[in-house]
Amino acid sequence: MIEVKKEGIILKKRALDFECEGVLNPAVISYNNFIHIFYRAVGKGNYSSIGYCRLSSPMQIEEQFDSPVLFPQYDYEVHGVEDPRIVLIDDLFYLTYTAYDGINALGALAVSPDLQTWEKKGIITPQIMYDAFKLLAESKGIINEKYLRFNEDFRFPAKQDQKIMVWDKNVIFFPRRINGKLHFLHRIRPDIQLAAVQELEDLTQEFWQNYFLKIEEGIVLTSKYKHEVSYIGGGCPPVETEHGWLLIYHGVHDTIKGYVYTACAALLDLNNPFVEIARLPYALFKPDNVWELEGYVNNVCFPTGTVLVNDILYIYYGAADDKIACASVSLSALVEELLLNRKKDETTI
Repeated sequence: MIEVKKEGIILKKRALDFECEGVLNPAVISYNNFIHIFYRAVGKGNYSSIGYCRLSSPMQIEEQFDSPVLFPQYDYEVHGVEDPRIVLIDDLFYLTYTAYDGINALGALAVSPDLQTWEKKGIITPQIMYDAFKLLAESKGIINEKYLRFNEDFRFPAKQDQKIMVWDKNVIFFPRRINGKLHFLHRIRPDIQLAAVQELEDLTQEFWQNYFLKIEEGIVLTSKYKHEVSYIGGGCPPVETEHGWLLIYHGVHDTIKGYVYTACAALLDLNNPFVEIARLPYALFKPDNVWELEGYVNNVCFPTGTVLVNDILYIYYGAADDKIACASVSLSALVEELLLNRKKDETTI
């Protein structure tokens, strides 16, 4: 098994209104000799915004802001700006996040040329009701029954006649164009899906309708092993290696004490990331420290960002939905271990 080092906690909540209930699930990027962290900050009433801190090294905080840098401004995010991820594509920073209006949780995007000024582009995932999703997704045959089990509650009417959409979260862009197209992961439970467009403007209602008509073609990863048997979801932006895109994602399994969230690893094809090359048959790391086992939500390691220093990959993650921690692993050793578990050789649960 691959050796992973738990580096420890790097950020805890402070007695500030915008983060007094917790800090978690950070977007992380190395730029201009600093490590920039945009983290989910939770205030009273479970209202989330995005806080910021800058690191001079993987575990050394240099500066942390006392107010959020992104916060709810529009109706579609009035209850929270949650779980950011960040990449740099064509000299523009793409920060994706979950926009929560108190009913619907959907993937949204903000962009910046300098990590200081941000332009919100709005929701980029499909805004689709359950019945329409089911009709399109089953048009060519029966889909995994978990799609219906996890999402059928969205068919019920909301308070004050508000429409309830199928939740689509964990939007994560690849850090460069592939064959000229923008590629991004997203997640309608229980699988991880992948979409590709020439430009953001192509993400129209018609695009998503056609996408759901061929939903099986958009599924890039589905649950295979015991540690991810309940469902899976995106984690960190993919890391490019000579052998493929390294994807650190989260896997979930149910226990008598509730769900357990673990960090997992897979390898996708460089030129066609819809193709899975390899996957670890065990969790890369899981909750085993008290600060991962006990918190706002117990038993959670939720990876959302990485930084590569020489051959060491630092993985930043939300711990028990309460604080931010870091683990490290040799990138070359991890890729080597993955290549020992190529898809054609794997055994499933």
